[in-house]
Amino acid sequence: MFLETPYYLIDEKKLLRNLKIIQYVRENSGIKIVLALKCFSTWSVFSLMKKYMDGTTSSSLYETRLGYEKFGKETQAYCVGYKQDEILEIKKFADKIIFNSITQLKRFYNEVKGLKIGLRVNPGISYSHFDLADPARKFSRLGVVDKQELKKVLSMISGVMFHYNCENDDFKNFLKNLDIIEKNYADILEKLDWVSLGGGFYFTLDNYPVKLFANKLREFSKKHGVDVYLEPGEAAITKSAQLVTKVVDVVKNKLNIAIVDASVEAHMLDLLIYRTPAKMENVGGKYRYIIAGRSCLAGDIFGVYNFKKMLKVGDVIKISDAAGYSMVKKNWFNGLNMPSIVVKRLNGRMEIIRKFGYKDFLDSLS
Repeated sequence: MFLETPYYLIDEKKLLRNLKIIQYVRENSGIKIVLALKCFSTWSVFSLMKKYMDGTTSSSLYETRLGYEKFGKETQAYCVGYKQDEILEIKKFADKIIFNSITQLKRFYNEVKGLKIGLRVNPGISYSHFDLADPARKFSRLGVVDKQELKKVLSMISGVMFHYNCENDDFKNFLKNLDIIEKNYADILEKLDWVSLGGGFYFTLDNYPVKLFANKLREFSKKHGVDVYLEPGEAAITKSAQLVTKVVDVVKNKLNIAIVDASVEAHMLDLLIYRTPAKMENVGGKYRYIIAGRSCLAGDIFGVYNFKKMLKVGDVIKISDAAGYSMVKKNWFNGLNMPSIVVKRLNGRMEIIRKFGYKDFLDSLS
């Protein structure tokens, strides 16, 4: 099969490795785990993922509907700020709706009181490598801060969401912060039916103490008599996809620069936002190159890598870990070709899910 670059390649066998860890945590902790669609919404692999997960959680009306229609199972809705018309639509798809503020809860309560209702709580603690992604950063708008105000509306809700992590691979930090939440919110937890601990726990990484992680979650659930949810995004799909590109030119400005037929800004925007280099496997050698995108942005750079041989036009460059927060953020900057979506199924068969062309570009505008 000829595959024209660039394309995102999702490998179901690699995805399955994460899903089996998720299944282990579910079975050994008794908690529920739902996919965070804000990180990954490529529904062509949902038929596999839903065998190992309990449903989806969303950040908007469209994500809520996508989860309902393409994933099924439990459908949770959350948004930093709902609009009236969106609430009326979300009611058709959501089993549970989580509000970001008490004002939104009170405004829309009568519209959704037939659903399970929750509030996001800002516990004042967090784990994040970046201030931009820190849920408890100074002046954060994410969640209810005032505990006394929270207590006043407990009769209106059945659960709360503490989303306070971003790529937290530190198990000791997980234990410490969960203990802080238990201590500070014990009197509230005992009045709830369910608690979501949000996403951002990187428990599918190699050597993570998954058994101890599951044990702690089970203890938390039993101690407070609540159903516990996790909302992984990155942990569900980490290391399962690549952005496959080809070199279209090699130039030199003190260093060799290989330009590929993709773009950081258009196709892996999260790297640019957080100023982190792209991950690349099987690199190392004496030939050093800047790998650059082909947009007009001067800083459209994937990173600097060493290769075993000199690069030339037509060589394939594979960017790793390209699923989370990449495919959902892809855009038409510079009118560059949108990468196709390709899935390598469990049986090894390569399936081209979607190609994008000029009409897609045209229809995205006006």
